[in-house]
Amino acid sequence: MRILVAEDERRLAGAIARGLRREGMAVDITHDGASALFKARVVPYDVVVLDRDLPEMHGDEVCRRLSDSERETKVLMLTAADGIDDVVDGLTLGADDYLPKPFQWKELVARIRALARRAGLARPARVTVRRAGSSSTSPAVITGGRGAPLRRARARVRATSSAKRNGFGR
Repeated sequence: MRILVAEDERRLAGAIARGLRREGMAVDITHDGASALFKARVVPYDVVVLDRDLPEMHGDEVCRRLSDSERETKVLMLTAADGIDDVVDGLTLGADDYLPKPFQWKELVARIRALARRAGLARPARVTVRRAGSSSTSPAVITGGRGAPLRRARARVRATSSAKRNGFGR
């Protein structure tokens, strides 16, 4: 998952980035709104963690422009503006989620992962195909740790094709 953290408080931005990297996410940081908008338009981020009170271009304007564009990037506003009107305004501007500061770390991570899931960005399933000679005699495809047996006819076709390629077929 690729994340952009747009936060003008450098120490906070660094702490968030380090924590998200420990969670297995790729993270870039920017400290102003103009750079955040530029990066979000150029790099296919999955989620932008966006402060509202950014220099050069306000986070509200960044959010509005991202919302108006043909983007799949989700926006989570992370900001000190914590009144109900602030939350409603942020969501109305196009933010996909809103988390006031101060925040709990677990909640931030959970919200980012939820946004990614809703966008279909959850980790892809790992697919493994067992080959002949594996511990099982029935061919199977393993996806995400669960096996699914192949139909015997399909398995025979694959075995026959493999044998012919290797010079053992008719």
